[in-house]
Amino acid sequence: MNIAAHEKRVAVIENGVLQEVHFERENQRGIVGNIYKGKITRVLPGMQAAFVDIGLERSGFLHVSDVMPIASDESAGIDLNSKEADVRHWLREGQSILVQVLKDPLGSKGARLSAHLSLASRYLVHMPDLDHIGISLRIEAEEERERLQQVMKEAIGSDYPRGFIIRTVAEGLSSEELRKDINFLQNLWQDVVDSASTVTKPGVVYQDLSLLMRALRDFANDKVERIRIDNIDMYSELCRFSDKFVPGVREKLELYSSNTPIFDMYGVEEELSRALERKVPLKSGGHIVIDQTEAMTTIDVNTGGYVGMVNLEETIFKTNLEAVRVLTRQLRLRNLGGIIIVDFIDMSEEEHKAQVLEALEKALELDYARTTFSPLSELGLVEMTRKRTQESLAQFLCEPCPMCQGKGRIKSVQSICYEIFREINREANAYQSNGFLIVAANSVIDALQNDESFGLGELEIIIGKPIKLQPELSYAQEMYDIVLM
Repeated sequence: MNIAAHEKRVAVIENGVLQEVHFERENQRGIVGNIYKGKITRVLPGMQAAFVDIGLERSGFLHVSDVMPIASDESAGIDLNSKEADVRHWLREGQSILVQVLKDPLGSKGARLSAHLSLASRYLVHMPDLDHIGISLRIEAEEERERLQQVMKEAIGSDYPRGFIIRTVAEGLSSEELRKDINFLQNLWQDVVDSASTVTKPGVVYQDLSLLMRALRDFANDKVERIRIDNIDMYSELCRFSDKFVPGVREKLELYSSNTPIFDMYGVEEELSRALERKVPLKSGGHIVIDQTEAMTTIDVNTGGYVGMVNLEETIFKTNLEAVRVLTRQLRLRNLGGIIIVDFIDMSEEEHKAQVLEALEKALELDYARTTFSPLSELGLVEMTRKRTQESLAQFLCEPCPMCQGKGRIKSVQSICYEIFREINREANAYQSNGFLIVAANSVIDALQNDESFGLGELEIIIGKPIKLQPELSYAQEMYDIVLM
């Protein structure tokens, strides 16, 4: 864990190699998930809603549907058009109420609020005012659903709110791992209740966990050997958090005090730079190329300079196997989500295809994000989907290039020269002038004075006007201006 005033970063290292990295910037933290003790300032029967003072600049908005009890099944519940659904039946001005932020304030609008509080962990969501244990519909196997229900009932006990939702990622978990999550959420809810009793005016009761706290909650399992933090204040805070909510992790926490920056010590900074590049080399001499677009991410596997030792088929097979290990790590490291297409090198032997898919399946088991993939298509492609949990590494660290507007390419100098010729021709036919001045980047002016000087001279003869050139250091390659003289 690397802590700075402006940014916090968490890197996961396995066998000395960076596998995941997570960021949190103070100026980008919203208030979604925070719980506030609020006061109803105005009830609006016409909108079936109320404004709630939660101690912020603008009051939050609370709709009656976010106040009425949650039904245990879809057939139950209150008709929103009935008298019982009247907002005045549930809320009155001056009333104190615990609310949670669903949507950050935007512009002149206040935060969107809900009185149905929930606390999330990696595998579960705890909703104290819910009266049953729900299971994600994406867990389809009936035996697994029954097993999870039974484990939850035994772990929760009879003297505690049974409102839990089992998330998709909990599929296949052991009862011990679920119990750890239940204990964490129960302790966290009790902390919220205790804090609410001490807050006397509108204000925050619980802030959604910071990146470092979530890292302790989600990553600090039995496989983690140690957790190193390079800030003494945050180390102390994490120790207190561990003692209260994540017992057994305290002994793994270490204060890093070396003069070498912690991310330099583990080679994280260098890996982060490489993770923003398209081309990822393989040890054998081959490489993969990763292209991320709005619709999907494509991964192309190439043998490159690898010629192998036996025959072509064996070379292709070994390259694909090595690519599996590298690309699955890159998925985690770059946090790529959505649709992913992998173009493996074509293999002729069915056994090799099966082994590559088996290796892919095993490698994906290490991924925390839910991932599914299809068999090899006739074109040698594997279609994958990976749950999108947050922005990818490139989306978080980068922004579209102002020169190419995110296209990833710019026009060649030659193309720009010919574009300028056409533009001057149009201007000469449309306006009366004594000549033209071309203001452009150095590279374009150099080309006009050298390689394209013949074309420039011909253009001057055709239009019958002189053309002058002026380099502008601040111009990007595609930028130019044509000025009438």
